[in-house]
Amino acid sequence: MSSDNYNPIESDSATKLGDEETLGVLNDLLENARDGEYGFRACAQQVENAQLKQVFNDRAIECRRTAEELVQWITRRGGAPADGGSATGALHRGWVNLKGAVGANSDVSILEECERGEDAALARYRKALKSDALPADVRSLIEQQMLGAQRNHDQIKALRDQAKAVS
Repeated sequence: MSSDNYNPIESDSATKLGDEETLGVLNDLLENARDGEYGFRACAQQVENAQLKQVFNDRAIECRRTAEELVQWITRRGGAPADGGSATGALHRGWVNLKGAVGANSDVSILEECERGEDAALARYRKALKSDALPADVRSLIEQQMLGAQRNHDQIKALRDQAKAVS
C-alpha cells in the first residue's frame, strides 16, 4: 500500500461519523429507557392493585438500570448522554395521567397504555438495529437490551389479557 493513498483527515472523519451515528443510536435508546422508567412510574401511580403497582415499579427499576448502562457506554465512547426522555414519551405519560384524572384508569386501560409504550420501545430497538454503522459490541448490547424490552412487553400483554378476562 502506497503512502500516497493514505489521507488521515478522511480516515478520522469517517471514524468520527461512525462514532457520531453510534452515539446518536445509543442516546435515542437512552431516551427510550428513560421514557420506559417514567412511563412505568406514571402507571404505578394510577393503579390501586398492589400486584400491578409492584410490576410497574419493578419494570421502572429495570428501565433505569438499562439507562444507566447506556450512559456508561455513551461516556466510554466520548459522548454526552441525553438529558431526559423524548417528547413522545412525555405525551404518553400525560395521556396515562389524564386517564387517571378523568376516572378512566381501569387496570385494563392502564395496561393497554403500558403495552403501547412497550410497542414503541421495541420499534426504537428495531430501528437502532437497522443501522449499518454499529460496532459489534454495541449491536450485542442493543440486542440484549431489546430482549429485556420484549420480556416487559410480553409480561404487560399477559397481564392485560388477564385483566380483560376478569372484567
